[in-house]
Amino acid sequence: MSDEPQPQQPAPGKRNRTGWRRIVPTWRMTLGAFLAGALLLTGGFFLGYHLVHIPSANALAIKQANVYLYTDGSVIARDGEVNRENVGLGRISQDAQHAILAAEDRDFYTESAVDPQAMLRAVWNTATGKGKQSGSTITQQYVKNYYLQQEQTVTRKVKEFFIAIKLDREQSKEKILEGYLNTSYFGRNAYGIQAAAQAYYGMDAQDLDAGRAAYLAALVNAPSQYDVIAHPENRPAAESRWNYVLDGMVEQGWLSETERTGLKFPPPKENTNSTGMSGQRGYIVQIMKDHLIRNKIVSEEELDAGGYRITTTLQKDKQNAFVDAVNDKLVDRLDQKQRKVDTYVRAGGAAVEPKTGKVRAMYNGIDYVKQYTPNATRRDYQVGSIFKPFVFTAAVENGSRTQDGHAITPNTVYDGTNKRPVQGWSGGLYDPANEDDRSYGDITVREATDKSVNAVYAQMAVDVGSDKVQQTAIGLGIPSTTPELTPSPSIALGVATASALDMAEAYATLANHGVHSDSTMIEKITKDGRETVPLPERKNRRAVSREAADTTTAVLRGVVRNGTATAALGAGRPAAGKTGTAEEDKAAWFAGYTPELATVVAVMGQNPDTAVQEKLYGAMGLPRINGGGVPAEIWAQFTREALEGEPVSDFDLELQPDAERTAPPTADTGSRRPTTTPGDDTPTTPGPDENAPRNPGPDDSTGEGRTEGGTNEGTGGDTTTGGTDGDTSTGGTTDGTTGGGTTGDTDSGGTGSSDGENPGTGGRGGLTGFIPRPRGE
Repeated sequence: MSDEPQPQQPAPGKRNRTGWRRIVPTWRMTLGAFLAGALLLTGGFFLGYHLVHIPSANALAIKQANVYLYTDGSVIARDGEVNRENVGLGRISQDAQHAILAAEDRDFYTESAVDPQAMLRAVWNTATGKGKQSGSTITQQYVKNYYLQQEQTVTRKVKEFFIAIKLDREQSKEKILEGYLNTSYFGRNAYGIQAAAQAYYGMDAQDLDAGRAAYLAALVNAPSQYDVIAHPENRPAAESRWNYVLDGMVEQGWLSETERTGLKFPPPKENTNSTGMSGQRGYIVQIMKDHLIRNKIVSEEELDAGGYRITTTLQKDKQNAFVDAVNDKLVDRLDQKQRKVDTYVRAGGAAVEPKTGKVRAMYNGIDYVKQYTPNATRRDYQVGSIFKPFVFTAAVENGSRTQDGHAITPNTVYDGTNKRPVQGWSGGLYDPANEDDRSYGDITVREATDKSVNAVYAQMAVDVGSDKVQQTAIGLGIPSTTPELTPSPSIALGVATASALDMAEAYATLANHGVHSDSTMIEKITKDGRETVPLPERKNRRAVSREAADTTTAVLRGVVRNGTATAALGAGRPAAGKTGTAEEDKAAWFAGYTPELATVVAVMGQNPDTAVQEKLYGAMGLPRINGGGVPAEIWAQFTREALEGEPVSDFDLELQPDAERTAPPTADTGSRRPTTTPGDDTPTTPGPDENAPRNPGPDDSTGEGRTEGGTNEGTGGDTTTGGTDGDTSTGGTTDGTTGGGTTGDTDSGGTGSSDGENPGTGGRGGLTGFIPRPRGE
């Protein structure tokens, strides 16, 4: 046998593969590779499924705006970095739901969370230039929007795949669809279908019909391109997509052929309700946020997180009426180029419903982005003489009497002499000036209110007790923390710096017959469209007796009919009110009410550069701004328009005994009638240091047999003897001394000011440098 290697013989039945056959895998190799691949895929799937967890929502997905609404549900503003308002599926119309499904995933309710075939098709279409497509189901898109970021990476796609599968097992289809509708971007900075419905059509998602819903669904595919207002050149493409959505709705049985045929493309609005902070919106948002935080309804951190739907008590028609009134009576009459003082003019106001305490309208400034301070709630301007009614209310409430023991009623006579020292005050000399240093002599409370006589009301505050006046004001609604709300005679002149809203709340109590309703600016609050946030319990309480409130109302009706506020008659309704001016004419006020609405208007002076309070002399080309001028005119127009269409109702008043009787007119200047010291029947003529308030006697209806006109030194002019009205024919104060008054000489302890507007630095005992003095009206 040869030692050389012998050729190997093939096994029986086996042939050698030669040529091209050698590179083709055998069936065993193919089967092995398939099994190995399947094992790897299965292992990879289970490994990925167990390794990838559903993460927390990304920061952008959970950010929402807080939405502020009028009572009718219309939007005031949206506050937040992201314009989104999450709503439940029940607050999204069926047409809107079906339109989104027709546009993005028609088999959503029947398919699995992922669609490999669609993903492969999308890859193919993208690779062959047919357009970039995601191939993702709605579940996958929701996962991308809510849990992941928007970057196009393999890692993100893998995570999206596994999270979608897990999510589909843990959440219902309805929950996933709701999440998708709340996280999708629709353009115009609108995240979610609720924000989109407002941004494009000014309506809620629950009100979307098929046509509008189909357009919003089309936007999801290309938000910026399909906005036909921003890009009118793309309208054909947008309408093509719109038709595609509607055809899909018909195909799925969600829309009838008949309804589909009748639909026309609904172009979106160019300008819907602004979600910005311009105009009154920013002020309202700031005030509402402060109110919620201060009253511990919602914390600042919770508001920052967003998602609150806050329905205010503001009524849109009344809010608009307030803005119109200020524009017509004030803003349009300013000439800031020709008059520097016109650049100082600011306005603020608030209207409160007496029976409910609900704030119905506010005016805060011309524009929040230009003037940031809300003028309706600021507490840094003296309220002036609109505080005086609280003094009289306190007098009636407490059954107060004058220094000589007479009950204080509308017909009680006081000495209205300019700079007359207040009697019975132990804190030092206080001798407030009347407006324009005018002396009135003997004058009834009713007429002193009509003419806003400072001398009378400073004395009345002492007669009542300034501490009781303070407590009455607080009871009516003035916050106890109000600056300068201190018990002293000056409290009567309105040195306190309450806000327009504070004063409106207090006047609303008078309008409501002395019953105070806790004021509120919030009607209701919901969170994420579901959770109702509890509001503090609101209560009514009697602040003062009906007699005290109603008698004050009766007196204030005279101010509108015969006094400094006749401009308020323009409201065309029964009204009561009071004018007021702050020290040095830095602010002018009017506070008034009808049975239906209490409103306070202020015109203030503030330097736009330094924020320092400024005098308003010469503003609007007028010598001065009085409360009975522009503020009362604004009040009249606003009240007329705000209550238009509502029945006109009169005041139903229950008055203090004898308050209905009207005393005869009194002289502007002259000697005071004799007074009687309690317990002494001997009439005496008051000296320089005596107080002279008294009730009119039975003979006060005529002046027969009496000499009026003044015999005191320093009062000039002829006198009329035996007249029937007791008036002084002529005459005025020649040297600043009338009866018991004092001169403006600082040596005598009087004021150092001759106009009654500056505090002065004269000797005041315990009041030196303490009591600023707003002038009267």
